[in-house]
Amino acid sequence: MNTLLLFGMPGGSEWIIIALAVLIFFGAKKIPEFAKGLGRGIREFKDAVKDVKKEVEEAEKEVPKKLED
Repeated sequence: MNTLLLFGMPGGSEWIIIALAVLIFFGAKKIPEFAKGLGRGIREFKDAVKDVKKEVEEAEKEVPKKLED
C-alpha cells in the first residue's frame, strides 16, 4: 500500500522544475505575496480548527450535566 502512495510523489529534479515553472509564471515579485497569503490562510484554518475543537470539548462537558438533571 505504501509503495502505491510513494509512486506518484515528485522527486528532487521534479521539484526543481516545478519551482522554475512557478518562478516563470508568477515572477519573483509575486511569490512573496503569494506565500504571505498562503501563510494567512493556513493560520486562519488552524484558528478555525482550534475553535471547533473548543466547541466540541465544551459540548462534551455539558452532556454529562444534562444527563444528571
